[in-house]
This record gives sequence, structure tokens and C-alpha cells, in this order.
Amino acid sequence: MSVGTLVTMVEMQTLTRDIILAHCTQEYPLEACGMLLGDERGVSQAYPTRNEARSARIFVADPADVASARESAVSQGLNVVGVYHSHTNSEAFPSPTDVAQAPDPSWFYVVVSLARPLAELRCFAIRDGMVTELMIGEPEPSGGLVS
Repeated sequence: MSVGTLVTMVEMQTLTRDIILAHCTQEYPLEACGMLLGDERGVSQAYPTRNEARSARIFVADPADVASARESAVSQGLNVVGVYHSHTNSEAFPSPTDVAQAPDPSWFYVVVSLARPLAELRCFAIRDGMVTELMIGEPEPSGGLVS
């Protein structure tokens, strides 16, 4: 995805969302984090990483885990296309810190809220300090979307 392209929907299989939710739930009460692998259409894999900060309020993806995620992506003909993390006590929306630290305007940013009994997963684009929510659609076997 190029920086100038406006994307309103991201492909992500239910299994990938389930892996993200399971990782976030497992790490609670600390924030969980991980990398997203895929292509310009969307996310095909979640790659859980360790939160080096070991905090309920911030995350720092372990650099060795990030390097492993990049290697895994390259070996499969994919790219690192984003990051996910959990919010343990707030909504599934990027915090001001998340927005300020967003490293790549072409990435997908998944935020999982664990503030309520039922976890909520949402996906965003963050460009020039602006946050845009992206609809999540299930990819069809042919590569199209099922919304």
C-alpha cells in the first residue's frame, strides 16, 4: 500500500483475529503486542511478540521478536504491514502515545480493548497524526473480500 492510498477496508481472517485476541487475553493484565504480516490488501498473519516494557499502560515490542517477524514475513513472500497491541483499561482506539509513536503511515494498527468482559478488536490507519478506522473484512478464497 502506498502512503497516498486511502484504504477503508482491510482483509483479515477470523483465525488471525482469534490469535490476536487470545494473545492479548493471555498477557492480561499487561499490554500485549505483536506484528502483523501480509500485503497491501491486508493482514494474513499475526506474529505475537514479547512486551519488553512488561507494563499495563505501554508496550515496546521486543526487538529480537520484531526481527524474527520480519524474517518470517520475507521467507513467506510477505511484509510486515502493521502492529497490534492491547489496551487493558481503555477503549479500542489509538491513544495519543500510539498516534505519536506510529512508525509507518502505510501500516495497519490493530488495538484490542480488554476494558470490558468481551474483548473488542478494531483496526486503524494513522497518517500525519490523523486516525482513520478501517472496516475488517474476511478475504474470499479468490482474494476478494466478504464484508
